[in-house]
Amino acid sequence: MKRALEITLISGENLRLNKKPVKNAVAVVRVEPGRECSTKPAPEKGTNPEWNENLVVDLPQHAGFITVEVKCKSSSGSYKLIGGATVPVSDFAGDFGAPKGYVQFLSYRLRDSHGVRTDGIINISAKMAAPAAAPAHSYEVPRPEMGVPAGDQRKMVSAGGLVTGVPVWYAQPCRC
Repeated sequence: MKRALEITLISGENLRLNKKPVKNAVAVVRVEPGRECSTKPAPEKGTNPEWNENLVVDLPQHAGFITVEVKCKSSSGSYKLIGGATVPVSDFAGDFGAPKGYVQFLSYRLRDSHGVRTDGIINISAKMAAPAAAPAHSYEVPRPEMGVPAGDQRKMVSAGGLVTGVPVWYAQPCRC
């Protein structure tokens, strides 16, 4: 089961690559490996880009964190990592703090690809979207029955088709 996460990538602060201001900075949100969403490049160049882009992503029930990365486009056309932050889902999911649907404004210090803290900061807001209404037609999954199919097919149909096994302990003799 998945939950909808509304995340707004607001801005970055003091973003530098090799001590130089960056241009064409984009913010990327990764929920699971291979599943990511990104903003459009920031319109101005400099150390404090603003995106103010709202993204809605499906957050798996088992997810413990999301990753937010800031990248810039190089002259060769590839994107270079400026820094990234690991955001615990508990910071905005309503488990311990605010109720679901409440907007959390969060700022995280970025780390480079080696895990070393940079001076860069990413500002985001996040909230768990209201759960979607249940579909009009619901499907109930039948509960599995205990037992093992046994014997002749004709006898199985008349006997209900299942045999329940009872474990027998052979190590101790029966004392009657």
